[in-house]
Formats: sequence, C-alpha cells, structure tokens
Amino acid sequence: MSDYRSTLDVFYKNWKEFMDTVTAAIAPLTADQLSLRAAPNERSVGEIAQHIVKARIEWLCDFIRESGDEIAPYRQWDTKDAPTRDAAELVQGLNITWNFMAERFARWTSEDMQFTFPKEWGGQHYDNPRSWVVWHVLEHDLQHAGEISLTLGMHGLQAPRP
Repeated sequence: MSDYRSTLDVFYKNWKEFMDTVTAAIAPLTADQLSLRAAPNERSVGEIAQHIVKARIEWLCDFIRESGDEIAPYRQWDTKDAPTRDAAELVQGLNITWNFMAERFARWTSEDMQFTFPKEWGGQHYDNPRSWVVWHVLEHDLQHAGEISLTLGMHGLQAPRP
C-alpha cells in the first residue's frame, strides 16, 4: 500500500508542478493575449484554460459525484455563452479546481481507485474506474496545457516552463 501511495504522490506532485507553470504563464496575460489562437478555428488561450477548469469539474463532480461549494462558481465555465475570463479569474479557477482534486487524491485509497462508475457513450456501456478518471483528467490537462504552451510560444510570449 505505501508503494502505491508514494507512486501516486510522485505523479500528483509532478502534475501539479507542471500545471503551476501553466498558471504562472497565464497570470500576467492581458485580455488581448488571452484571446490569441494557434489558428482561427482553435480555442483561444483563455478558452483553453476555462476548458481545463470545466473538464476537471465535469469529471470529478458530474461523473464521479464529488462535491464542494468552492467549485460551484466554476460549473458554468466553458459553456457556449460563458463570459470571457481575465487572467486573475483563470488563475483562481485553475488553483481552486486543483485544490479540489488534490483533496480527493489525498484521501482516495487503492480500493477507492478501483471503484467503477457506469457511463453510456456512443451507444456503448463502460464501467470506468476512478483511476481511469484521474488518468483522463491528467492527460486532458497535459494536452490542453500543451496547446497553451504552443499558442503562447508561436506568438512570442513566455510559454510554461517545467
């Protein structure tokens, strides 16, 4: 059990450290910089950050039914008519949703990680374990953090630095 926990802690620590570099890259951005896109049909830097926040909430709250009052203000982020957020709001959303996840990571046991949640998707039935949900949120964060990094870099701005 201790090996399992220590291995997870290493992954969580490194994930957090990387996402902190993303947050640090977003913090000084102006509204114009947050609106930058890699291509016209892609999300802007600000929209990507909002999407990261919303996806964390969807998977942890809507799918595996965790709850917390602190994340209530962020539940409507990344909807079609969601307002544009400034850098301070994005940083706050990223930090609050991270803390929300970290509290759960700290208390989930090996047995908790094996618990499954049913999902119907594309006409198929899936029983996804909590461990898969955590992995999915991690890879989702990394994918979109990469988009933020690419977009900032291609526009000559400081990209996240691990």
